[in-house]
Amino acid sequence: MDVEKVLCMVGGSSETSYAANSTIPRKALLRIRPMLKEAVTEIYRNLRLEKMTVADLGCSSGPNTLLLLSEVIRIISNQCLKTGQQPPEMQFFLNDLCNNDFNNIFQSLDRLEESLRAEKVTISVPYFVAGLPGSFYGRLFPRQSVQFFHSTFCLQWISQVPQDIGDKRNGKPLNKGNIYIGKTSPPLVGKLYQEQFRSDFSNFLKLRCDELVPCGQMVLSFLGRNKNDILDGEWSIIWGLLAKSLDSMVQEGLVEEENLDTFNLPFYTPSAEEVEAIITLQGLFDIIRFQPFESNLDPFHDLDDDVVHDNVQRGANCSKVIRSVIESMIASHFGSTIVDDLFSRFATHVAKHLLTEKLNFPVLALSLKKKE
Repeated sequence: MDVEKVLCMVGGSSETSYAANSTIPRKALLRIRPMLKEAVTEIYRNLRLEKMTVADLGCSSGPNTLLLLSEVIRIISNQCLKTGQQPPEMQFFLNDLCNNDFNNIFQSLDRLEESLRAEKVTISVPYFVAGLPGSFYGRLFPRQSVQFFHSTFCLQWISQVPQDIGDKRNGKPLNKGNIYIGKTSPPLVGKLYQEQFRSDFSNFLKLRCDELVPCGQMVLSFLGRNKNDILDGEWSIIWGLLAKSLDSMVQEGLVEEENLDTFNLPFYTPSAEEVEAIITLQGLFDIIRFQPFESNLDPFHDLDDDVVHDNVQRGANCSKVIRSVIESMIASHFGSTIVDDLFSRFATHVAKHLLTEKLNFPVLALSLKKKE
């Protein structure tokens, strides 16, 4: 699987698009508002900038990207009001892989102006917006040219499926019956995924350190894992239900068994301890804040509600979320003809699962400052 070519959220604004199903990352972005405000405010106060460059890594498409821009502009405007200084010129770069629906973003920029007027931003901040296609596992900017990086729900996507996952043991695929780390996966599968994430995240930190100015900052939030057992993480359950849906299609002759055996996701959810250990080992950033929190796969679910209301509808909600994220990978590997049937089956499996267990998962949110 060439991840850079097949990994992209569903574009447009249809019912199955990412734009229509991105409430969960939006909630996460609102949850980290205090962390965002602290980082942007400190950059503004300490660096005394005439120009400020901000990059949103893995911006995707839809309203969340514009929410980030409006938040940063509002923070800068409020700080200028307090200090009586002229606002810096803001350059925003919106980064994602080449197949991302950048047109959807650019066509929505008028909404940003409407949002700023609705929020009654007191001081007008001059800003400029540009798209930047490319993988954040490679260099994106000149050295020491960026003041602030942001990324939400992206770093769980690794640069590639670990190469040895496709190997066979005793004539069978190493990770047979799974599309990610599952309870039936050999321990080696978990180790290979873990090593790939460690390599990718270490590389990400080094690249961003090169591109940040001294004392530049990052605010990152991505999917994580609470459980110590790497074979039994929260997302192992979710992807296990999708694997079950694919297997049911294999049993009915709708999907080739070999196609299922050769499909593994370029995805890994680390524990907080793993992330902290990698950052510490690299020694390039100070951790300013590290605040894990819980989310749920159903964007309309209240985390405090222990009663399952309409599990069928909730299963459908969860299925739309997952489809908006990985439809491109499914269609690329299995063909587009199975997509509707697959996610209908997935919705049914999720609905049954919700009768016994909620589909909660941890989000790892942290702010980092480049060491002087």
